Amino acid sequence: MNTQKNTKETIDGVHERFNGAVTLRDLAGSQARYVQGSGKTRVTSLVTDSRRVVPGSAFFALPGLRTDGNEHLQEALDRGAKVIISGRDEIDLPLGVTGLKVDDPRLALAEFARRYHGTPDSVLRVVGITGTNGKTTVSTLTRHLMERPGRPVGLIGTVRYHLGDREIPSFKTTPESSDLFALLRGMLAAGCSEAVMEVSSHGIHQARVAGLGLEVAAFLNLTRDHLDYHGNMESYFREKRKIFNGANGSLPKIAVINGDCPYGRRLIEELPPQVQVLSFGLENDNHFRAKNLSLQSGGSEFILEAPAGTMVVTSPLIGSYNVMNVLASFAILHALGHSVPDAVRKVGAFEGVDGRMETVEGGQSYQVVVDYAHTPDALRNALGMLRECTEGKLHLVFGCGGDRDKGKRLEMTKVACAGADKVWATADNPRTESQNDIFRDMRKGLSKGAKISFVEDRRRAISLALDAAQAKDIVLIAGKGHETFQEVQYTAIPFDDRLVAGELLAAKLLSA
Repeated sequence: MNTQKNTKETIDGVHERFNGAVTLRDLAGSQARYVQGSGKTRVTSLVTDSRRVVPGSAFFALPGLRTDGNEHLQEALDRGAKVIISGRDEIDLPLGVTGLKVDDPRLALAEFARRYHGTPDSVLRVVGITGTNGKTTVSTLTRHLMERPGRPVGLIGTVRYHLGDREIPSFKTTPESSDLFALLRGMLAAGCSEAVMEVSSHGIHQARVAGLGLEVAAFLNLTRDHLDYHGNMESYFREKRKIFNGANGSLPKIAVINGDCPYGRRLIEELPPQVQVLSFGLENDNHFRAKNLSLQSGGSEFILEAPAGTMVVTSPLIGSYNVMNVLASFAILHALGHSVPDAVRKVGAFEGVDGRMETVEGGQSYQVVVDYAHTPDALRNALGMLRECTEGKLHLVFGCGGDRDKGKRLEMTKVACAGADKVWATADNPRTESQNDIFRDMRKGLSKGAKISFVEDRRRAISLALDAAQAKDIVLIAGKGHETFQEVQYTAIPFDDRLVAGELLAAKLLSA
């Protein structure tokens, strides 16, 4: 495929369409059901938030858990919306506004957005990465290994979006389809021919990636999380499976799957036969396999057995869990036709990911690590990684979020007490719940003799953990990672574990 030529043609086509507004018929097709008006109406933007409507916008009244877009129609109209797309049979609209009835507003939004932005995924080679844990590390590492001078690679993920010529903070792991396809179009305009993105289960269920063409879909793992939303593990797995079996609208060409994970093995068995599989893991029957692991505090070394041959890999990422993440990235690169030996040479220069096993230095004699681990499995892996390279004691500060799966709170506490020498349980985005109620659920996971303290104030909990640390110990501050706020009663209160730990270390050094 002549990527440069096709990319330029697509960009030119998109620019041509954006010089003048697109008509509703261009987006909705000839079978659209109009409550009022016609397909000749011109559309200047696709909007799901009534506060972002500008004159000429098409407003999609999306259903939601806490609010319904139909409740905000008047604000959208007041701001100049010319098209209203809704799932309701009856919409009361003023003259001059076109109303469109659709069966599924979210699915319609994805279809409209893809067309509106010139189907950028038909030219970009897009990699979609899903799994409970590791998405951010694998996507960021994969982008690092793919990029070459003059060949930018796009990224959409939890921490930030890279658009080729600029970087912006992330506002959602998997953005709404109206934003997603706009981001992909921006990558094309900046000269990207490839893009890597995290695909969350919420994003799949809410049709944010519906119809998205994926060259490669990667499955990292599946462990307990988001059961407040999905209900049970089977439903959670089925959502993830949709980007692999065509239920999301298209099949990937290649599926990269964790062959050591029970859900990964099941996924391989359930894939359509036309999807090629590349598996990774520590077990013998994987296409990408790591053996003879050597794990140290500064990283890891292992022997890679892959289709490209056998190689020694030296990675700056610590722990066996990150060995799996490196394997996943190598398998993705191989699926795209990139050189794995080149990637092996380049992996040593990877600087890591914000809030993922990120160290905080303040002249102390012990190590302080901040990590995003906020599920039982992620916390178990994080503690296991650090235990492998801790000469002294391992201290942990962690919490459980409010308004989320209550069942995992006791599991998190069990993991914490089993994996750390001393634990401080504290607040972690309590949202609208009482911290005492969250602590009550967490205490159900306590084991006899567990060394744990419950401290509501997170800054105080971190301070106490730092006070307890001695030379050669490690303090893990888990749960928030790169986040810079605490969610309390619908308010985002500034709080960054890394900054707080740094401030406390500086203060303790001065007072020593």
